[in-house]
Amino acid sequence: MKIVSGLIVVALVLLGFNSLFVVKEGENALLLQFGRIVRSDYKPGLHFKIPVVQQVMRFDNRILGLDSQPERYFTLEKKSVNVDFYVKWRIADNAAYYRATSGEQLQATQRLTPIVKDALRYEFNARPLEDLIAGGRKDITERVRQQTDTVARKNLGIAVVDVRIKRIDLPDEVSGSVYKRMRAERLQLANELRYTGQESAETIRADADRQKLVLLADANRDATKVKGDGDAQAAAIYAQAYSQDPEFFAFYRSLSAYRKAFADGKGTFVLKPDSEFLRYLNDGPGRQR
Repeated sequence: MKIVSGLIVVALVLLGFNSLFVVKEGENALLLQFGRIVRSDYKPGLHFKIPVVQQVMRFDNRILGLDSQPERYFTLEKKSVNVDFYVKWRIADNAAYYRATSGEQLQATQRLTPIVKDALRYEFNARPLEDLIAGGRKDITERVRQQTDTVARKNLGIAVVDVRIKRIDLPDEVSGSVYKRMRAERLQLANELRYTGQESAETIRADADRQKLVLLADANRDATKVKGDGDAQAAAIYAQAYSQDPEFFAFYRSLSAYRKAFADGKGTFVLKPDSEFLRYLNDGPGRQR
């Protein structure tokens, strides 16, 4: 009897422990009874269930990752590209997730992968390669996230948190032709810029030459005017001086002529004795003028 009583006590203890379960932080839990969902809104803490009859299934409530193999897509101009991407997701609806995947993460990623790939294929097919290279990834990933999140929530009970494109590569058979085309476009752009620069340089040079001619013409005009004014003033001064003492003025001009004529000391003049040029040299100190 003691053995039977002991076995009953042990069985009761085991049933008591089996009626308790703990939901940890970062976990979701489902309560199943004969495969049917009884409850799915458990919060972290200690909970109760019917021993043996009911089972608890726990899920990871953290953000999970999906890192797929690179996939080949075609752009708007039918050029193929290899796209490497990853997805961040989490369980949004425990019951829907269990019904769709039986609670297995591997099955969930296998079902989520084609949804993401189809959304990426649609976006890549609608865009030219130039937009993809120039920086259209952000728009693509946001649209793909929205589309896949809607489908995944409805069909899998999964929320797609983020979609990111890690790399876009051109296949070997395509990269050569693309690089050649890009090089030709850059060369054409460089030639256009060079031609535009040469044209601008010629325009600037012609404008500078025109301004130079205008400035020289204005300077010559001003110089001629100043010289004319100077000559007029000099003539007026000479005339005034001549009118005060014509004889002295004639004598002074003769001295200036002698100085210029005999400046180098090598000049030879053949003149008549009564030449006007020798007038003041022939006149004696006491000779009447």
